[in-house]
Amino acid sequence: MTRVGFLYPGHSAEDDYQAFAGLLGDVELPLVHTLMREDAHRVDALLDVGGEDVLAKGAQELAAMDVEAAIWACTSGSFVFGWEGARRQVQGVRDVVGVPASSTSFAFVHALRQLRASRVAIAATYPDDVAQRFVEFLGDAGVSVMSLASHGIATAAEVGNLDPDDALDFVISNDHPRAEVVLVPDTALHSADLIDPMEALLGKTVLTANQVSIWEALRLVGRCGARTGPGNLFRSGTSTVRNAFAAR
Repeated sequence: MTRVGFLYPGHSAEDDYQAFAGLLGDVELPLVHTLMREDAHRVDALLDVGGEDVLAKGAQELAAMDVEAAIWACTSGSFVFGWEGARRQVQGVRDVVGVPASSTSFAFVHALRQLRASRVAIAATYPDDVAQRFVEFLGDAGVSVMSLASHGIATAAEVGNLDPDDALDFVISNDHPRAEVVLVPDTALHSADLIDPMEALLGKTVLTANQVSIWEALRLVGRCGARTGPGNLFRSGTSTVRNAFAAR
């Protein structure tokens, strides 16, 4: 049984990880809930959510849980720091836990490289100013954003309570004809049961934040070969994924 761990801010959609574990069948996905002093999709609040002190404390707890890899499972709390800041976050977690580490923002980049895709549409639950930071982060990885839709939801708690039909409608309504993949970047969104319906309706790959976080953890331990799981990503097989930390 593969055991990979996650630093997860707050309590918005932590049960999504157990849903993914049930679908994947042979993994354990323990979470450490990191401190969220203020639940707000604002840049200043997100900088605090991903702060060095917060991640270090969570990483110390995760280090005692016998995991093979560690993921900072927060998209906005990583990409708001920019490429270099997000890389420092990952290094800090790796240093404390003592296992390979990454974050959700880098997981999106690695997943796109796995799929050999570079043109995306983004359906983001965040306000537009936060979502624009994700566009900038992807640009540093050479990803072209064909369109960006911002739902404008102010808190992770609200995202966690979003009706599944509303989430489905939001994503499928914000595709772009030139996009190869649709990205849904918020680990507060429950997505395990939505990915396959989204892909069926759109006729293309959908990548969600919790999905890529789990895939990235499995990639770090050499378990990202083709397998049964939600979405084309898990079924995509193995390719050589260039390390995003060393490239812009």
